[in-house]
Amino acid sequence: MRMLESAPGRYDKGIRIISLGRLDEAYDRLASYIRRGQRVLDVGCGTGALTLRAAMRGAKVKGIDVNPGMLEAARRKIAEAGLMDNVELSEKDVAELWDEEPESYDVVTCGLVLSELGDDELSYAPGEIRGLLKPGGLLLVIDIVVPRNPFNRAVNVLVGLPLRAAIYLLTRTTVRPIKSLPKK
Repeated sequence: MRMLESAPGRYDKGIRIISLGRLDEAYDRLASYIRRGQRVLDVGCGTGALTLRAAMRGAKVKGIDVNPGMLEAARRKIAEAGLMDNVELSEKDVAELWDEEPESYDVVTCGLVLSELGDDELSYAPGEIRGLLKPGGLLLVIDIVVPRNPFNRAVNVLVGLPLRAAIYLLTRTTVRPIKSLPKK
């Protein structure tokens, strides 16, 4: 997806194609758990799809991403919606979560970010994210995963091959589904 990220203006359209149009529905479902007045951290906010949805629900949102172009696209969307008062955007990597105040967020969202992390980041990030949640807080994740059931895994491979080929042709990158998240 990194190729799409290098062209933030085309990112949303490309992601809709790659997800066969289902990602918006999934983001809406995720955002339905967010309540007015909650503090939300959107890790890897990209062009602001989840950030915007959380702000529209009345949350105070901080979106972080390492890509300044993606943050600028998010800033434009959020400004067009008139919600900049509810949103702070910051150029930050998951490795920099240590500087956030512990137990300060009601909700942390991660949309298509964990599958982009390297092994070291993937072993580090979930624990850091958990430490940012208030007791009883929610971690809301949408990502590409490997099914646990062997039959579903086989179907996923067969159906997923053409999709992975399309992703590669569109983005010149591959996706790395998450096998499991660390327990810590």
